[in-house]
Amino acid sequence: MRVVRYYAPEDVRLEDIPEPTPGPKEVKLRVRANSICGTDAKIFHHGHHRLDPPRVLGHELAGEVVEVGAEAIGDWSVGDRVQVIAAVPCGECEYCQRGWQTVCPTQKAVGYHWDGGLAQYIIIPEEVLKVDGLNRIEEHVSFAEASVAEPFACALNAQELANVGQGDVVVVVGAGPIGCIHVRLARARGAREVFLVELSRERLDLSAERVEPDHAICSAEVDPVAEVLRLTGGRGADVIITAAGSGKAQEDALQMAALRGRISLFGGLPKDKPTITFDSNVVHYRELTVVGANGSSPAHNRRALEYIASGEVPVKDLITHRMSLEQFVEGVEAVIGGTAIKVTIEP
Repeated sequence: MRVVRYYAPEDVRLEDIPEPTPGPKEVKLRVRANSICGTDAKIFHHGHHRLDPPRVLGHELAGEVVEVGAEAIGDWSVGDRVQVIAAVPCGECEYCQRGWQTVCPTQKAVGYHWDGGLAQYIIIPEEVLKVDGLNRIEEHVSFAEASVAEPFACALNAQELANVGQGDVVVVVGAGPIGCIHVRLARARGAREVFLVELSRERLDLSAERVEPDHAICSAEVDPVAEVLRLTGGRGADVIITAAGSGKAQEDALQMAALRGRISLFGGLPKDKPTITFDSNVVHYRELTVVGANGSSPAHNRRALEYIASGEVPVKDLITHRMSLEQFVEGVEAVIGGTAIKVTIEP
């Protein structure tokens, strides 16, 4: 079968390898769609500390069951249409038992610890099945749409932690695919107004045309803090989600926040520059809440699929490029260059 396999930074190869056979406690899928995210682009150029090469990449995937091990957990049959979680908690530790699966200290990941979905076939290990990490896809939802459920689940985790809700004014910083999902999800959760902030005019226009924020702010052209304050009559925003790996965006978020505002530090910062200037007095006197957001749980993936299936948060139009395995590098370049919103590989 054909796979995209990582060996080292900028050494990612399209290869033919033997088709895998599932063990008695595993399920085999024919991969129908695997979307590319910003993390894939980072891995391509810089690698990842959790990834042991050689490794088949891909963690945003959906496919069709083609073989079920005799002892596999769950009621699975050949032909079932399923989506796969990426982050795999142990399900047994103190944190998992408290419902905090996103911070499981022994969490593993598809496409990192096991071969991923940039392949024609994938083996779903027992660890995924044990935590209910294989999710059925409704018939009217395409495999490509279902593959977007994984990043959607991460956005859902963040918005739950930041308590996005009815009547909120929400600012989303970063107009990539995850920022687009945040805009639509905030609306579905009852936000009164949603602003989209982005440094690149090209990316902002591409995304704003689809998700239609109440205000689209290009931070290369105006001061985003001043603009948010102007548009809110000096009040500021109830929630600011920094869906970009930018320290400046995180620092600006404090200045945009209304009294008792909530700030989600969704996008991680570069490893060589992980700190920001943090005015704790602003947090103290305005009674702000600052939260992190680390991936998603299996339950978030299921709820993301429900949002997609119901039409409350459509994702089909965010998939701007559909490519083959042979076009993986081209897809990564489209993600990095901002000419695509979501790139889906269809093996």
